[in-house]
Parts: sequence; structure tokens; C-alpha cells
Amino acid sequence: MIRRCGNADFPAIEAVINQAAEAYRGVIPADCWHEPYMTGSALKVEIESGVNFWGSHESGTLIGVMGLQHVRDVTLIRHAYVQTAHQGRGIGGALLAFLVDQASGPLLVGTWAAAVWAIHFYERHGFRLVSPAEKDRLLSRYWDISLRQKETSVVLASTRHSLPAEI
Repeated sequence: MIRRCGNADFPAIEAVINQAAEAYRGVIPADCWHEPYMTGSALKVEIESGVNFWGSHESGTLIGVMGLQHVRDVTLIRHAYVQTAHQGRGIGGALLAFLVDQASGPLLVGTWAAAVWAIHFYERHGFRLVSPAEKDRLLSRYWDISLRQKETSVVLASTRHSLPAEI
């Protein structure tokens, strides 16, 4: 069952993110890795900045999360994670399809360039990599991340919606 997460889900969201993020250990640059990957205070900042989490629940337990954040004229997919034990069962794809249906305009997702499995996941679900120049423009306009993270990330755009024009 997919439903919007509420305040009571906060500890479970944090646990899912940190457990599933272990897949990135040693893949993303060491200077971008944190322990834990996302602290409770960092998660709170994300939620306060407008990330609305949706979760996949099984037998009352949160097993996957994905956030939507409206920024200016686009919607961003943020913090998409499924517990390791539940990966490969279509949970992430179901969450993504659900959120794609929620978006009415351009839909973007950023991920680490070295996380090829994540890139392939989004490509299988109707996203395409944007050019490096477009990536730089989009990351600067819509994300609040470090220069180092921008250098080591990619952006994918939903093929269902047009990209926003340059400003």
C-alpha cells in the first residue's frame, strides 16, 4: 500500500533511508558520504524545505520511501529508497509510477553518476539522462547541494513532460 507519510513515520523514513543508502557506500565519493547517510536533523531540513514523502507499506511496516518536492516550475523526485530485503520486487517502480502520476509539469530526479543501477532504474521507468550542460543548469537552479555533489551527479528527466526553458 502506498500512502503519504506523516510525522509519525519520521523514524521509519530515517531508518529506511539509512539502511538502503548502504548501497552507495564506496560508490559515491568518500567526501560525500556521511555516517549515518542522513541524520534526523538533515531529514527534518529536507521535510521543512518541502519534500513530501510517500511510502510503501507492507503489513504495517514502511519498506520504501520516495519524496516529491515542488521547486519553482518543476517537481523533483527526492530520496528514493527501498529496504535492501525488499528490493527487486517492484516496490520502487510502484512508488515512482505513483509519484509520476502526481506530477503535472516537468519531473526531474538527480542521482550519483557512479550509481549506475539507479540511473538504469530511472531509465527503465521513463526517464532520460540530460546533457552535462543541461545537468549543470538544472542542478544549479533546482537543487541546493554542494559543488562537489553537483560535479558527481547526473540528472534525469521524465519523458512524459517537457523540460523547463532556460531563464
